Amino acid sequence: MKRALMLARRASEVGEVPVGAVLVGDGEVIGEGWNCPIGESDATAHAEIQALRDAGGHIGNYRLPGTTLYVTLEPCVMCAGAIVHARVAEVVYGATDPKAGACGSVFDLLPSDGRFNHRTECRGGVLADDCGETLRAFFRARRRSKSTGEAGAQPACPR
Repeated sequence: MKRALMLARRASEVGEVPVGAVLVGDGEVIGEGWNCPIGESDATAHAEIQALRDAGGHIGNYRLPGTTLYVTLEPCVMCAGAIVHARVAEVVYGATDPKAGACGSVFDLLPSDGRFNHRTECRGGVLADDCGETLRAFFRARRRSKSTGEAGAQPACPR
């Protein structure tokens, strides 16, 4: 989760909402990502999706069974769907998302929705204070810069 937090800070530095994700398989990092929807002009460029794409390219398969995804914010419905399709075994997240969370905060897609052909376990609250504070600090700074008229960082998601 500490590595995911580092990636979240990278997103923040380029003006993206600070969410980071790391996918681990067999004890090794096989994929990572951070939020890039603004920089990539892509609504699907959430940290979780970026990590799944990175891992799929790394191993040459979109199916990622037996893996664990560490993410600083509870996944949304879109990301939960991608996680199920990728066959990720477990999601470990930091802060809950009271507006769009899909691991029980708003929606309960992971793990309890038995209509899916694959179940992904979920565990939240890991480094929740650090993850939540990273998000709060980002939005405080954004509100402050809007009130003073400062220009924000130019989003960029180098790969």
